[in-house]
Amino acid sequence: MLEYLSLYIPIIFGLTTVLTLLLFFWTITKSNFQPVKQNSIKILIGLIIWLIIQAVSTLQNVYSAHVDFFPPTILLMGILPALFTIVGLFVTQKGRQFIDSLPLIDLTYLNIVRVPVELVLFWLFLYKATPELMTFEGRNLDIIAGITAPIVAYFGLVKGKIDRKLILIWNIICLGLLINIVLTAFLSAPSPVQKFAFDQPNIAILHFTFSRLPTFIVPVIVFGHLTSIRQLLKHRN
Repeated sequence: MLEYLSLYIPIIFGLTTVLTLLLFFWTITKSNFQPVKQNSIKILIGLIIWLIIQAVSTLQNVYSAHVDFFPPTILLMGILPALFTIVGLFVTQKGRQFIDSLPLIDLTYLNIVRVPVELVLFWLFLYKATPELMTFEGRNLDIIAGITAPIVAYFGLVKGKIDRKLILIWNIICLGLLINIVLTAFLSAPSPVQKFAFDQPNIAILHFTFSRLPTFIVPVIVFGHLTSIRQLLKHRN
């Protein structure tokens, strides 16, 4: 744990993690495919177990104690399992049924969690736990996605005042913003593949509770964008 941080930083990030979990669970419960709704509690339990695994891993210093290991431990034990799960959903029939049943409006609202995430990253920078290039004062413009998400959801999908092609473009741009900060964060973290921020590396993601950003929050947002893009492309066709 990064014990020198002000208490409000891990608390707000912890609440952001809970908010992400609840919004995603709420999205699943509003699925138009009955088997998905019936299994929503099981999915929630699975996600909670995953969060507990990540908490235990960071509290036991599994990620922070082996920064010279290649590939990075957090990549093997935290990021890749989440990405493989997303890929599995898109390449299997049942997975695609799950994806296509989720409400686009709720998937869009889900992006509001990016606002507190960006605030936390900025505070972590002030405490020298992340580099400046990971904040909105550096290379990270991801906060724009969080600010515009409720506008796109309400005026575009509730009121229908924004063309769906523009909503598709918004999703693609926001996914690009997310990929940009993910790569920046990964290449700024202490590891054999570090390329940036050697004077102030991204150590936060290797510690509790911030490891949940690359292992849970980011995969959920990536999944939301990919699902939204798929649904919007199907609608267009």
